[in-house]
Amino acid sequence: MANHGRPGAVRKLKKGPTTGTGGHGKRALEGKGPTPKAEDRTYHKAHKNRQLSERSAAKRLGTKGNGPRGSKGKPGEEYVTGRNAVVEALRAGIPAKALHVAIRIDVDDRVRESLKLATERGIPLMETGKPELDRMADGSVHQGLMLQIPPYEYADGLDLARETLDKWKKGHVSQAPLFVALDGITDPRNLGAIIRSVSAFTGHGVIVPERRSVGVTATAWKTSAGAAVRVPVARVGNLNSTLKSFKDQGIFVLGLDGDGDTSLPELTLGTEPVCLVVGSEGKGLSRLVRENCDQIVSIPIDSAMESLNASMAVGISLYEISRQRAAGSR
Repeated sequence: MANHGRPGAVRKLKKGPTTGTGGHGKRALEGKGPTPKAEDRTYHKAHKNRQLSERSAAKRLGTKGNGPRGSKGKPGEEYVTGRNAVVEALRAGIPAKALHVAIRIDVDDRVRESLKLATERGIPLMETGKPELDRMADGSVHQGLMLQIPPYEYADGLDLARETLDKWKKGHVSQAPLFVALDGITDPRNLGAIIRSVSAFTGHGVIVPERRSVGVTATAWKTSAGAAVRVPVARVGNLNSTLKSFKDQGIFVLGLDGDGDTSLPELTLGTEPVCLVVGSEGKGLSRLVRENCDQIVSIPIDSAMESLNASMAVGISLYEISRQRAAGSR
């Protein structure tokens, strides 16, 4: 008589190989790979602090930056947000990839002018829903209008110097090479104003380091008043190495500092190929940059004034160099 279902009964199995997992547990055995950095872990405090810092910086500039982890656009792209900022950017001729306009936007004079300017320049008009605009703005006030700015295409610093020297030696350009390098400048308005001065005094380019330095943002474009179209900006990995290479090519490196060994009116190298280096208003030139300068030049000012704004100091110095070059050509 069969005893099926009897309590305590155990089914005996045949000897031999048993069925495996088929490799389903392989990934679990491999592990999850190296631990991501704290700022890359969405649940970590460092990640949230970085996001807050980026948003705060974007709001101060009136733009919404989109870095490598941005949800929209390529690395280096940004958005100008708000009706006043957008229309001013379009008036300044800032290169734009698209104008995003809210569906059923409340049209005013600023919106009308923005649409007109964008159409005249052939900038695509993108009708975008408010939820999508809110996501793109990431907390910035957009008022239904956002201008998408493409990444700036930086020149190569050494190639720029080499090509300019070659053109000068062959007589293709009349002025000796003239560059301005930035050491620790982080304000995009300073960069824009410096680009404008370089253009006004027939300079050939601006050099900015990759780290701890401002880049060409929408604010810099706007402050340059269109000069950023004419003056190339080169981004270099190491400013000191670049300055050494400039010197090897025959370009004199002049540092601007309040305690310089040469007063600007006494400068004798103005007619030579020159790279003028300016530091931040607070810290001035870094130690290594000072060591790589052929001369440290100071601008004589009233003793009651401690220092000049970086862009103002560059403008004054470029005027003096331009004056010397004009006098030497007579």
